[in-house]
Amino acid sequence: MIDLHCHLDGAITPDIAKKLGALQNIELPAKDDDELLKKLSVPEDCESLNDFLQCFGLPLRLLQTKEGIAEAVRLVQEKAKSEGIIYLEIRFAPQLHQINGLTQKEVIEAALEGLKQSDLHTNLILCLMRSDHNQDENLETVELAKKYLVKDEGVVAVDLAGAEALFKTVDFKKEFELARSYGIPFTIHAGEADGAESVKAAIEFGAKRIGHGVRIYEDPELVEYIAKNEIPLEVCPNSNRQTKAVSDMTKYPLKDFISKGIKVTINTDDPAICRTNLKKEFSYIEKMYGITSDQKKQLLLNAAKAAFCSDEYKIELISKINLGD
Repeated sequence: MIDLHCHLDGAITPDIAKKLGALQNIELPAKDDDELLKKLSVPEDCESLNDFLQCFGLPLRLLQTKEGIAEAVRLVQEKAKSEGIIYLEIRFAPQLHQINGLTQKEVIEAALEGLKQSDLHTNLILCLMRSDHNQDENLETVELAKKYLVKDEGVVAVDLAGAEALFKTVDFKKEFELARSYGIPFTIHAGEADGAESVKAAIEFGAKRIGHGVRIYEDPELVEYIAKNEIPLEVCPNSNRQTKAVSDMTKYPLKDFISKGIKVTINTDDPAICRTNLKKEFSYIEKMYGITSDQKKQLLLNAAKAAFCSDEYKIELISKINLGD
């Protein structure tokens, strides 16, 4: 299985949090596993993406040192590997890990150190953040992405994350013009908390993939364009259910997207916060929408072909999926 959309701070499960707390002498707000799980995951009565984003406070406290970041990357990889993941892309925003004085460069280097400590094939995506006062920080992230950019097993792309409805995609044109001028591939969170116009802006910037993108159903012409131009969608069903990106999951457009030939991929988004993993995501769409084994295989092949990795490794991934590994 392949997970293309997994946030580092959203993947800090109670067991990982305990290890990071012990490593850094940080006292956790709860010692009991059930209580800790409540602190690290979204409640069932979550009302919106903004409510969802409130869950990141504790994980981010544990990701403010070089040691904590490196160990978190390693532990998230090992957990994914134990759950049957054969290729993983972890994304994080370097600017969110500077509370204790780390530079963005040091944050990235710590994550790269963690990457080397697991044998799971993993790549890193650097997130820019949606805000109205952090363009300098975002531009620095792009510059650092250029510095560390590789084809595989390192920094491979950038992204834009955060409160999409509050900070419109179209307002981040300068950042992505710079990324595009450097030849940095990028995905953008769009069509989740905001509608089809957000996705249109991401495509106009030159996004290679769309993070979530489920609300393209609001614009049939956009649906047709994305299908025709084979722009992959990083769909995260349980996250969309919890953030109310789609208010009625019985009307979730997954089957419609598949039937139209859209290159849909299935991902976890924030596995700890959502209390999910990729097996649970596939089980959910099989039960809810009757996804067949052939369709599951196609979803996995879509992910292999959409991966921000070398062409050589894509061929290897495709071969593994075709062999049923």
